[in-house]
Amino acid sequence: MKIAVWHNLPSGGGKRALYYHVRGLVERGHEIVSWSLDTADHDYLPLSELVPEHVLPYEGVGQPRRRFIGRFGRGSSIDRLRTFDEACQRCAHEIEAGDFDLLFANSTIMYSMPYIIRHVRIPKVLYLQEPCRYLYEASPILPWVSDAVEDLNRTHRLRSRRFIADYHLQTLRIQAKQEWLNAQACDLLLVNSYYSRESILRAYGVDAKVCYLGVDTKLFRNLELEREPFVVGLGSFDYIKGIDLAVKAMALVPEPRPPLVWISNSGAERYQSEVIELARSLGVDLQIKNAISDAELVTTLNHATLLLYTSRLEPFGLAPLEANACGLPVVAIAEGGVRETVQDGVNGFLVDRDPENIAGAINRLLQNPALARQMGEKGALHVQGTWNVERSVDRLEAFLLRAVSAKNKSETNRAG
Repeated sequence: MKIAVWHNLPSGGGKRALYYHVRGLVERGHEIVSWSLDTADHDYLPLSELVPEHVLPYEGVGQPRRRFIGRFGRGSSIDRLRTFDEACQRCAHEIEAGDFDLLFANSTIMYSMPYIIRHVRIPKVLYLQEPCRYLYEASPILPWVSDAVEDLNRTHRLRSRRFIADYHLQTLRIQAKQEWLNAQACDLLLVNSYYSRESILRAYGVDAKVCYLGVDTKLFRNLELEREPFVVGLGSFDYIKGIDLAVKAMALVPEPRPPLVWISNSGAERYQSEVIELARSLGVDLQIKNAISDAELVTTLNHATLLLYTSRLEPFGLAPLEANACGLPVVAIAEGGVRETVQDGVNGFLVDRDPENIAGAINRLLQNPALARQMGEKGALHVQGTWNVERSVDRLEAFLLRAVSAKNKSETNRAG
C-alpha cells in the first residue's frame, strides 16, 4: 500500500505508538509519506528517521504567528478552530496530489480529533487515542454546564437572546459539531481499548474498532539489574496524570519511605510547582526527571521496585506495559483502559482512587520483594506473549488493508 500518514502529536505514548506503527509498516514493505503541523513534537521519536515527512505551518502564509498555548490560548476560539481547519486543508491538498491508497490519520494537540478527515477523498482510517476529553468529561465540571445559572428561582429572568449571545457555549457547540462531522466521515475509526471504544460511541455515535497497541520488547526488556528502593511514575506532569494523588499515597507509606521518581517529557509548570510544594509539606522525596533518553528510561525501570500509575481515566496507557516488559510490577488505578492491561494480582495491583488503598498496595510490594519479583516476571512474559509491538502492527495492517479493499469493492460494484 501507498499510505499517507497525518498527525499533530506531542511527545508521549501517542507519538511512540505512531512511531512503532510507521516503523512496522515500512518493514512490511509499505510506502509511507508523513504530513504534520509545526505544532507537533518532531524531536521526540521523529518520523523523519523512517519516512519522508512534510511539516506544514499551523498558521498560513501571511498570518501572524501565534503561540500554540493550551486549550484557551490567545485569540478567538473560533479563529483557532478555523486556522486549524485551514492547516488541515493545506495538508489534504498535498496528500490528494500524491496518488495514495489510504490516509492514516492520528490524534492532534488540543482537539484530539483531526479535521483533515473531511478534506480527502481517498479511504480514511483514523487512529484516535481518545475524544477531546475536555468536551465530554467533568473535570471537575462539564464546560457547557459551568456557566449555567445555579439558582432555579432566577431562571425566569433568562431570555432566548441571552442563550444566543453566550459565545463560550456556542464555541463549544461548534467544536463538538466539527468533531462529530469528522468522526462520521471516517471509513474506519480505530481505538486503543474497549474503554476508548465506549468513549467514542458516547461522544460521536460511531462504532470504532479496537486495535490494541504494543510494546517494543527489544527496547523495553528485563536487564536483570539489582532493584533499588524507589517508586517510579511515568507520564506528563499534568493534573490528568494524578501526580498529586501519587504524592499523597506515598506520604502514607511507612518509614523508611522510598523516593518517588517521576519521569516526564512535558507538563504544566504551575501544577508541577504545586505538587513539589505538596511533596515537601508531606515529607515525600519527589525526584523529577525531564526528557530523559529511552536508554535511561529503560535503566530506571529496571532499577525501580514498582511503577505507580495514577492517571485519571487513562484510555490505554503504555507505561504499565513498558514497566512490565522491564520486569516491574505495577500499582494502578482501576479505571479506563488500564483494566484491560493490568491483571490484578498477576502483573500488578488495581486499586481504588484513594491514597490509603494505593499506599497499601505499594507497601505490600515494598515489604515482599519475592512477590514483587514474581509479579514482574509474570508481567514480562505477559507483554512478550500478548502485547509485543509486532502483533500490534499486524492488527493495524489488517485494518488498513480492509479499508482499501472495501473502497475498491465499492468502486467495482458502482462500475458494474
